[in-house]
Amino acid sequence: MSEEIKTNPVQTNRHRGLTGQCPQVVTLKAYEVYCHLYGPQEAIVTGECRGGFGAGELIAFLYAATFPRAEWRQRVDEALTGMKGI
Repeated sequence: MSEEIKTNPVQTNRHRGLTGQCPQVVTLKAYEVYCHLYGPQEAIVTGECRGGFGAGELIAFLYAATFPRAEWRQRVDEALTGMKGI
């Protein structure tokens, strides 16, 4: 028997007004970085705030999470610099 994978909503650029889904283990890792930088806002993960993280945010926060916490702000900015169409 396979276990159901828990997910959270994420924004998609494909269909305006619709949300995609991403495994919760991914969104919660991104949320850890988000909380460190901006403070807790659970609605960003549950989708009640703008439909969840956007793809670019997920990329930037997950990238930053691979570095020491003291570098997260710098690494999020680094990842977002030059990002287009995401």
